[in-house]
Amino acid sequence: MERLRPRHREVHIGFTEAETQKMERLLRELGEQVLERQFCQNIAKCFNRSAGRAGKPIVKWTEVQSWLQNRAQELPNISKNISEQQEIRPSNKALGSSEIPEEEKTGNISELEFEARSSKDGAWYDVESFLAHRSLSLGETEVRVRFVGFGAEEDEWVNVKRAVRERSVPLEHSECQNLKVGDLVLCFQERRDQAIYYDAHIIEIQRKMHDIRGCRCLFSIRYNHDNIEERVRLRRLCRRPTH
Repeated sequence: MERLRPRHREVHIGFTEAETQKMERLLRELGEQVLERQFCQNIAKCFNRSAGRAGKPIVKWTEVQSWLQNRAQELPNISKNISEQQEIRPSNKALGSSEIPEEEKTGNISELEFEARSSKDGAWYDVESFLAHRSLSLGETEVRVRFVGFGAEEDEWVNVKRAVRERSVPLEHSECQNLKVGDLVLCFQERRDQAIYYDAHIIEIQRKMHDIRGCRCLFSIRYNHDNIEERVRLRRLCRRPTH
């Protein structure tokens, strides 16, 4: 039997490996520009939209800024890079906008916008990159994906139509009122040997008063892949994007 993908969730409070790599790359590419408040807010917003952030504390922009400031002190060539970049790159006035900056202006901080379903365990994982594509005899298309946090040995060919979609979004406490019975959600399933994300439908909602910890409502869900039912808190759920 093929080994399931390893548990991909930090047990400590902090940034994931993918998030720290992204922040370091942005710092090296854009210099101290990334220390600006609006830029840090946009980075935090991007991280919090990732399915990989479900079940973990929401990232605050001040935490992003603090990490970048500490890392910048370890990179003495940052100031030199800024001067060089200013000669070839115009000032990014768009950072004052509430929108996520454009790819060329942010070092592609929103690249984690897709998730794919693994054929090994049927769970959904954030896509780091699409490596190749091929057409099947039935006219369907497959893409070879690399999953966030995994190496080349875990790359897979997946069906574009059935196993690739826009990434799910972690829910904030105030959004619990938007969930209703019958909704499709992505649920963080925790077991002794693994903790991964599966599609599920909400079958019952027990509304409770929120407190200082946030949402205390209980959601009964049924996993689509095995029909097992479970009662979970909001922190383990991601919503499907709507357009």
